Amino acid sequence: MTTLIVMPGTGSDADFVTRAFSRAAESIDARVCALEPAADLVENYRARLDQLADHFASTGEPFLVGGVSIGASIAANWILQAPGARHCIGVLAALPPWSGPAGDSVAAASAQITADAIERDGLEPTIAQMVLTSPEWLAAELSRSWRSLADHGLLEQLRVASTYVGPTLTQLAALPVPVGITAAPDDPLHPIAVGRSWAQSIPHSVLREVHLTEFGRDERLLGDACLQAWQAASEKVPR
Repeated sequence: MTTLIVMPGTGSDADFVTRAFSRAAESIDARVCALEPAADLVENYRARLDQLADHFASTGEPFLVGGVSIGASIAANWILQAPGARHCIGVLAALPPWSGPAGDSVAAASAQITADAIERDGLEPTIAQMVLTSPEWLAAELSRSWRSLADHGLLEQLRVASTYVGPTLTQLAALPVPVGITAAPDDPLHPIAVGRSWAQSIPHSVLREVHLTEFGRDERLLGDACLQAWQAASEKVPR
């Protein structure tokens, strides 16, 4: 049986990515393994990916890796760097946030600003302020996940994410597996230009564009689009 290992974006949790990718996984008779973020966000994800890859290498089971936002970046970087990644059959990258150093990325700045606000004002006042400026669905989702992660290193996760160095476009060009990418033309935190540049750089990749207003009402559309893109990208791989 195929396993889809997915990692949530910054400030999000395993509950969201499970919901987002479960229908897509079921459509190919796969199971979802959603990783819960820890304070040492990046290193923890990498270690757990290594452990899972070792397990699947021993069983001979195929697996995919993916995630949302920084989860997508970590998945791509891991494929490029980890010996165990050679057993992976693809990447599902939802809403890639930036390429290379974070620089002036809006998503990175948002993570830093949120961390500063939590440290300065406390969690609940920061949630209240976020609710005032966010769509209703996003406010509800982040209010839930921030509270669930508060005692599990939320502040540290945000700070680590804000300085994360993602794969460069040159590095992405070396990805050896098919990659399904989803990006949203109306998402200010994850610019559509980033998703398009990933698709132009990765040899065996396909981009599906889904509006934030669509998957905000039904997060499963995000996972569905990633899977459909990966299936189309797989057809590009020489047989």
